[in-house]
Amino acid sequence: MIDVYRHIALSIAIWLPIATGLVILALGSRAPGLVRPLGAAGAGITFLATVPLWGLFHAHSFAMQFGERVPWIPAFHINYALGIDGISLPLVLLTSFIGVVVMIAAGPAVKDRVAEYFAAFLIMEGLMIGVFCALDAMLFYVFWEAMLIPMFLIIGIWGGPNRVYATIKFFLYTFLGSVLMLIALLYLHFEAGETFNIASFYNLPLGRTPQILIFLAFLIAFAVKIPMWPVHTWLPDAHVEAPTGGSVVLAAIMLKMGAYGFVRFSLPIVPQASHELAGLMITLSLIAIVYIGLVALVQDDMKKLIAYSSIAHMGFVTLGIFLFQDIAMDGALVQMISHGFVSAALFLCVGVLYDRLHSRAIHDYGGVANRMPTFAAFMMLFAMANAGLPGTSGFVGEFLVILGAFKADFWYAVLAATTLISGAAYTLWMYKRVIFGAATKPSVAGLSDVTGRELSFLALLGAAVLVLGLWPAPLLHVMAASVHHLLLRPGVHLAGATP
Repeated sequence: MIDVYRHIALSIAIWLPIATGLVILALGSRAPGLVRPLGAAGAGITFLATVPLWGLFHAHSFAMQFGERVPWIPAFHINYALGIDGISLPLVLLTSFIGVVVMIAAGPAVKDRVAEYFAAFLIMEGLMIGVFCALDAMLFYVFWEAMLIPMFLIIGIWGGPNRVYATIKFFLYTFLGSVLMLIALLYLHFEAGETFNIASFYNLPLGRTPQILIFLAFLIAFAVKIPMWPVHTWLPDAHVEAPTGGSVVLAAIMLKMGAYGFVRFSLPIVPQASHELAGLMITLSLIAIVYIGLVALVQDDMKKLIAYSSIAHMGFVTLGIFLFQDIAMDGALVQMISHGFVSAALFLCVGVLYDRLHSRAIHDYGGVANRMPTFAAFMMLFAMANAGLPGTSGFVGEFLVILGAFKADFWYAVLAATTLISGAAYTLWMYKRVIFGAATKPSVAGLSDVTGRELSFLALLGAAVLVLGLWPAPLLHVMAASVHHLLLRPGVHLAGATP
């Protein structure tokens, strides 16, 4: 039974939520009462189907595991090839976990086109898992582009007043960036003997100029997705206009795909270019950490503040990747998972308040703790995690990246560490103005504390933040072999990886 599971586990994780979404679309108008239970069941079973991956994964091996390979388009040597290593496994589990959270959070606030709403999220979940599992470059590209469609619809249909502008901006930025990635993949396809097998790209004897051009093509695609400064302007608009569930998935999962692309494609395929252009990547990362952190300080819209915070925190991820240090790479990957939990939690906290007062403006609140003490306690936990408090998941990744930066260059560490100040400043300043003080506004005085449904998803994320913060060893253990192998590749190791 276990052997059978090993050969179909990834396909189940990809296609089960997609199939459930299609069923919901078919039954939505005929049996609207089944939509929410089916959505929750689809997400829940998908998560349960991915949990055994952790227990069956051989952490001491850097090889791809749970492999599946079936010819898809033989004429063009395109295969349906799946597999995961210690880098992609945590991201698959994060995606399926966030899928459950989003289904729970989609409560009474979702009133229009309910079936389409649930279906869009489930289909997008399967496509995002496919991105992290694909071992064929063209399959990866199909999943990468296809997932834009559900998010495009989610923002465009259930978004705010300026949703059309935000949707078009989001789609154009992400789609146009991906066109250059497709060109690079086609070039690698022919150089590798007309195969799209990603592993075959790793050993190509590419010259310096092709490596740099390929790196730049990947950079544009992945930098937009993260997003890195200066191609970050689509993200605050998308977050502000997206419904709560859309913001959760966008921050928790979609931003991680750009960083995953650097790790899966840029570093192993073009190591020389990655080394030569590391200075550029570190500079852009530090600008995001310092400058965007300052921009977050002046925001009055809670969603926009958290969106800018996400850009700054993802700057830590790219900084850790391009320092070419084991400890910094570990920190970058831990930060990806931690940010998935913390950003999802903060956007959901904003959603809880928005459902009650229909405002995201900080100045419309004040004294919320007097009426919602349980909510205030959870939001405090997530605010502290966002600020990097020891004992929370937010501290682990940032500490490891700063430690790696210190080993590389003292001033890198100094600039990166400014996020500990700016992050605490904008997060706690927002928390103080929203939660503390007297409930002088009549609208705030009439608030009620969290419901059982809201308590459930806040508790799930709170537990995840604390477990990762207090006990990161299992995650670091799972990633260790894959990270070590990545940094020992020729060209990457010479860039400064510690053996």
